Amino acid sequence: MKELNCTGINPEETMSDIGAEHFFNRELSLLAFHQRVLSQAKVEHLPLLERLRFLCISASNIDEFFEVRVGGLKERLEAGIHTTGPDNLGPAETLELINHRAHELVTTQYQLLNDQLLPLLHTAGVHLLKRSAWSKAQKQWLHAQFEDEVLPLLSPMGLDPAHPFPRILNKSLNFIVQLEGKDAFGRNSGMAIVPVPRGLPDMIRLPNELMPDGGSGFVFVSSIIHEFIDDLFYGITPVGCYQFRVTRNSELFVDEEESGDLRRAIEGELVYRQYGDEVRLEVAENCPDVLVNFLLKQFEMTAADLYRVDGPVNLNRLNHIIELAERADLEFPTFNSNAPRAVQKKESLFEVIRKQDLLLHHPFDSFRTVVEFLRQAAKDPQVLAIKQTLYRTGPNSVIVDALVTAAKAGKEVTVIIELRARFDEEANVALSAKLQDVGIHVVYGVVGYKTHAKMLLIARRENGILRNYVHLGTGNYHTRTSRIYTDYGLLTANEAVGDDVYRIFLQLTSLGKVAKMEHLLHAPFTLHKGMMKRIEQEIIHARDGKPARIVAKMNSLYEEHLVRKLYEASQAGVEIDLIVRGVCQLRPGVPGISDRIRVRSVVGRFLEHTRVYVFHNNGDPEVWAASADWMERNMFHRVETGFPILYKRLKEKVMRELDYYLQDNCEAWVLESDGEYYLQAPPEGEVRFSAQEKLLETLTRS
Repeated sequence: MKELNCTGINPEETMSDIGAEHFFNRELSLLAFHQRVLSQAKVEHLPLLERLRFLCISASNIDEFFEVRVGGLKERLEAGIHTTGPDNLGPAETLELINHRAHELVTTQYQLLNDQLLPLLHTAGVHLLKRSAWSKAQKQWLHAQFEDEVLPLLSPMGLDPAHPFPRILNKSLNFIVQLEGKDAFGRNSGMAIVPVPRGLPDMIRLPNELMPDGGSGFVFVSSIIHEFIDDLFYGITPVGCYQFRVTRNSELFVDEEESGDLRRAIEGELVYRQYGDEVRLEVAENCPDVLVNFLLKQFEMTAADLYRVDGPVNLNRLNHIIELAERADLEFPTFNSNAPRAVQKKESLFEVIRKQDLLLHHPFDSFRTVVEFLRQAAKDPQVLAIKQTLYRTGPNSVIVDALVTAAKAGKEVTVIIELRARFDEEANVALSAKLQDVGIHVVYGVVGYKTHAKMLLIARRENGILRNYVHLGTGNYHTRTSRIYTDYGLLTANEAVGDDVYRIFLQLTSLGKVAKMEHLLHAPFTLHKGMMKRIEQEIIHARDGKPARIVAKMNSLYEEHLVRKLYEASQAGVEIDLIVRGVCQLRPGVPGISDRIRVRSVVGRFLEHTRVYVFHNNGDPEVWAASADWMERNMFHRVETGFPILYKRLKEKVMRELDYYLQDNCEAWVLESDGEYYLQAPPEGEVRFSAQEKLLETLTRS
């Protein structure tokens, strides 16, 4: 029997009391995060177009939730798989709970749009014009636009035995139209489907001269089609026209063991993503029941899958107002992040990194430093080889351009591309072909394991000796998201770290075993064990009466063994602060179980994406950053890296910045033991403190 901890509780006996009630459901926790994002659209002190942006982000998030999470649950049900997770909820029970909460969330989205955002935008001179509000001049101009730019692209599909219900693309916008009168062949017409072509813009801006009261006017292209729908049905009368959209299961299924060529297998599967099983039907609120029931029957869905919406189907289309309005006064102030001071003083990044490790915190520290590092490597005659992992890069990537330049300069360039990066598969397939065309060695990772690690290795000959320079990150090599995601990136010439990174690249290309590494932790082999070991070390310190603390920041916490270990640590006396942006399986604040665990989620201007873990270690803190969240898939089904921050000054930087998040009293949501989050507000008389705003104020002072 283990000795009693300082609370007098036997850990083994207490841990046996850990049951399903101590674990939150993953899907419901994810929905709660989407609700927190939506709540940002209600924050009155935020710029108005940014509030609209948060509404659109929440709509996009819900789309992916249905495509992936709901689609997966329905797939399990159809396959007769009823296994439960630690929360003891199976797919059927989870879907029932999702149905209730998702409907509530969607209702809130449209109430917020109609009751707050659109009226406020109108007052600010940004007008989303409904058809009923068009002036005669506006209608004439829009009709001309319809005839010239829209009508030639439309293909209405009348429904009869020779024209069955068409296949509807995933998330495409469509109209179902009721018709009266005889068709060209003397038959009674009934219904037609009008798909809105994806090549059309979602929205157009009216010319300023058509806005006599000033301001800017915007019209959905779908509204234009609706208004002039009669032009599509010569001699037949449309008596009803209603928007609808179907969401489909978008997970790809590729048998990696059987496929001889992973890239070709994925290319083949991408075609079918648009026609996966239906999981949600959105229709205009005023659509008659007879048409709604007709659509449900066609898609083989039930009333639980139906979402009637009081406004435009697909709120994400409202993003175009932000793009077209040109109203900087209604958006966040722009900021310019710079390179660290040490970099600004030197032309050669190799010289800087050779003298000291650099820890970049994006977007507060510029991602241009990483880009410039690779650009210098591509042109440097002393650089012989470059190895890099790519998960998401974005279009027109300067990172990719630098790799191409390096290959053309005769350097040995090897890139590990993860073809299965969700919703980026098509872009990554094209990228792999582009890189291979210039002689870059392209590897597609490991069968059965996504390569999610963010690593860059540059081999440079200096004074006759090869030296490795390394970049390790918590986020992707994606220049656009580096402006809106928070991430850490480490640049180092540490010999042992370089050797460790080289060994991981060697394994990814040769598939051989990795020798024991000196510094890095490596999923699926040592990362989970390494985290468990360090939590256990804090438990030992606590039982020995020493100070013990863990501060961990991540996107998701959903790995049963780590959660149970944190419960054990809490019972042993370890103080634990968790900053978990999204899914959190752990239930904090339960007496005798997790009363020393506090959980918060920070939702602000930037998407919190850093994964950093601090273990007090009896006054000699261990600070780790990683590409991995504490999730089962990251620990056991992906190639990930966890890397230590070795230098005291950089450790202090991370701990200081984590403390900002723990001080945050205006953008932090605190998780209660009942599963509810509440937005922390500054107590009366206390100054408002935002971690992200503080970091913006202290740009590049590290």
